[in-house]
Amino acid sequence: MKGNFETIISSDVPVLVDFHAEWCSPCKMQSPIMVDVAKEMGEKVKIIKIDVDRNPEIAGRYNIRSVPTIMLFKNSEVKFQQAGVQNKAKLITLVNPYQ
Repeated sequence: MKGNFETIISSDVPVLVDFHAEWCSPCKMQSPIMVDVAKEMGEKVKIIKIDVDRNPEIAGRYNIRSVPTIMLFKNSEVKFQQAGVQNKAKLITLVNPYQ
């Protein structure tokens, strides 16, 4: 995933990244929220999930200490990073200025 991740976050389309783990209960709550955001925003945003257990080098690079952690990238630049479940309205509000 390492090479693909760098390519994906370098996009001029905003990229929401959901850092998660299979064993994480709050991550299971975040997942359908991300699906709803994707449905509502369509091609205005890319959404990807990164399993921190399968991609420890990426998680380490961005200092992910808690899951879920949501990050927003545009042109490889971090625009937002916060741990914890984020609601749909907040995520849409975060993405809108970067469309």
